[in-house]
Order: sequence, then C-alpha cells, then structure tokens
Amino acid sequence: MIDGYIQRFLDHIIGERGLAANTAASYGRDLAQLAEFLAERGIANPREIDEQCIIAFLGQLRSHGYEATSLARKVSAVRSFVRFLCAEREIDRNPLSTLESAAPDRRLPKSLEVDEVSRLLNAPDVREDLGLRDKAMLETLYATGLRVSELVNLRVDDIKGNGGFVRCIGKGDKERVIPLGEIAASYIRAYLERVRDRLAGNTQSEYLFLTKQGKPMTRVMFWKIIRKYAAQAGINREVTPHMLRHSFATHLIERGADLRSVQEMLGHASIATTQIYTHVSRDHLREVYAESHPRA
Repeated sequence: MIDGYIQRFLDHIIGERGLAANTAASYGRDLAQLAEFLAERGIANPREIDEQCIIAFLGQLRSHGYEATSLARKVSAVRSFVRFLCAEREIDRNPLSTLESAAPDRRLPKSLEVDEVSRLLNAPDVREDLGLRDKAMLETLYATGLRVSELVNLRVDDIKGNGGFVRCIGKGDKERVIPLGEIAASYIRAYLERVRDRLAGNTQSEYLFLTKQGKPMTRVMFWKIIRKYAAQAGINREVTPHMLRHSFATHLIERGADLRSVQEMLGHASIATTQIYTHVSRDHLREVYAESHPRA
C-alpha cells in the first residue's frame, strides 16, 4: 500500500532532514490526498505511478481552489515524496522530471560553526551510560559525515577490526569505508566496553547503537537526542543530524581537503553534489580575507 511508503517518507523528513513535526503533519495530510487519489485508480505499487498520473493529481488539486500557499505546499509535498521514492530505489525514474523547474536549487547546506560543534559534542554527560552512548554517536557522526540512517544502521562488526575505519552501506547498497578518527574511536571503544552489553541485556542484537530497551536506535529517536543536546549547548537554532554531516564536509574543505576525497567519504554518486560545499568555502575565504588583508 502507498500509505506505508508515505509513512517511511514522513519518518525520513523528521529523522534525517529534521523538519518540524507540524510541517511533517501537513505533508502527511497532503500525501493522504495522493494516497486516496491513487487508491481510487487501483494503484498500490509506487512503480505504477507515472507522469500522467501525477499530472492528473496536480490538476485535481488545482481544480479545488486552494489558496496559493496551500497549493504550493501540496505540490512541494508530492515532489519531495516522489524524489524520496527515487532515492530509495522504489521507482526507477522520477515521473516529475520533465515538470521540475529548470532553475537549479542553489540553497547552501546549513552547517554549524566549529565552536558550536564542540559545544554540542561536549554536552552529553559521559559518566552516565546513555550519555556515553550519545557522545559516541555524536562524535562518530561528525568524524565520518555519515547520514543518520547510516549511523543508526551500523553493526558492531562495521567498527571492530577495521583499523581506524568505519564500514557503512549507503544509498543504492553501495559500501564505503571512512576514516574514523581517534577521538570518535576512543568513545566507541568506551561505549562498547562499559555500556553496550548492559543496554543489550539478553538480546543478541548486532547493531552498534542501542536504546535503553536494547533495541536499535532509530533516526527519529536520534533526532530528538541531538535536539536535546543542542538546547543544552545553548545553540539557539534548529539543529539536525544532517547539519553535522554538512559541518563535517564544510570544515574539511575549509581546511584544504580535496573535493574528490570528500565526495568519497560522503558517498555522493556525483562530484557535482559535493561541489556545493565549495561555495560555502568561498564564503569562508571571503570572511578571512576581509578580516586579514590590509587592503580589504
């Protein structure tokens, strides 16, 4: 049923993209209309959604006389959902590709300043079991640039015996190996030695990061964790797991890392996706120049 795919999408935009719960709820209502439209046509598999089907649904929306802002949100919800299905390989091609705006999205990714990252990473109380777990997760995310879905799906064997590297399975089931860094590695070792077995209890879970019930960590739960520590750290803006991924890439490039290496670590299929971080770096260089050059 399409409803199941919609729920996966809503979990994704809350847990990985960090959209507010109210926004996600609005998207859910909008996509419920799409699900109803598809059900009326006997469509239960995303692969049956084609361009004409989407055009017909968008036409139906426009015929209902919604205000411009409501209509724009509904169209945005459908576009985002279809792109999600493409990214998850649930459909082979985007049926909206010929309808997408020709203007590229030049929005720069949001990242944290180095000082903000430091405050965030130092917020957990490592004397407590869950604090040490959270510290290990935050350090790992910033040290590797993993997607939050990749982080919560790490297995113990992805860390152990890899000589300072972490192995993960990314989009399209592609495997990549990323340097871990000694600080993150040390907190993972401490978590494994002191905490994980207690969290696991009698379960035989292979997942690295567990909840206090011994179950695998989820994207939504980790999003709530990072939001809590951001508040404790005095970061007065919305902080999401994806922002640590962006911070990882931005800080590497600002310090001279080459684009190809960052592309490999992020798991981008195309270097064009990674190149957006060069714009962030240029802004940083401009600030340094303005502060440092006597003729600036």
